[in-house]
Amino acid sequence: MSRSVFAAALTVALFSATPSFAEEAAQPVTAKATLINTDGEEAGMATLTQGPSGVLIHVKVEGLTPGKHGLHLHAHGVCEPHEGFKTAKGHVGKVPGGHGLLNPEGPEPGDIPNIFVGADGVGEMEAFTSLVSLVEGPNNLLDEDGSTFIIHENADDHVTQPIGGAGARVACGVIEAD
Repeated sequence: MSRSVFAAALTVALFSATPSFAEEAAQPVTAKATLINTDGEEAGMATLTQGPSGVLIHVKVEGLTPGKHGLHLHAHGVCEPHEGFKTAKGHVGKVPGGHGLLNPEGPEPGDIPNIFVGADGVGEMEAFTSLVSLVEGPNNLLDEDGSTFIIHENADDHVTQPIGGAGARVACGVIEAD
């Protein structure tokens, strides 16, 4: 067998056994967060999937009071119930005076729509945001100090500073790579 035929055969064999860049790019980056309540008990799950222009978020919770609850992405990956989840710090990409999806100075990357909880205490929502990422770049939720989901006791009005009148933090989940 000549060297050129052998080299061509080896090249074909190597590339056919290795996934192409397009195949690797098709595998989405995902993350999840187990949500806990103020008693430290599991209250739900959040999943995140990186898309080509942002992140798809799915959240399902149980055991919360019925009605709308503010839901935000916070800038620090720590959930300590005895601290009222204050260890999660402020919103991802905090913009002074810019909190709220309807705020002309915002929104902040950590702002996402409210979650609605039914009379049975179960809530579920799906949202998409182009303001955060699970891969390199600004507002990366999987950065060195991590990020969290925070659910508040009341609805977020999407304008009032600093948290849209959403009140106390009632659930928290650290976002971790899947």
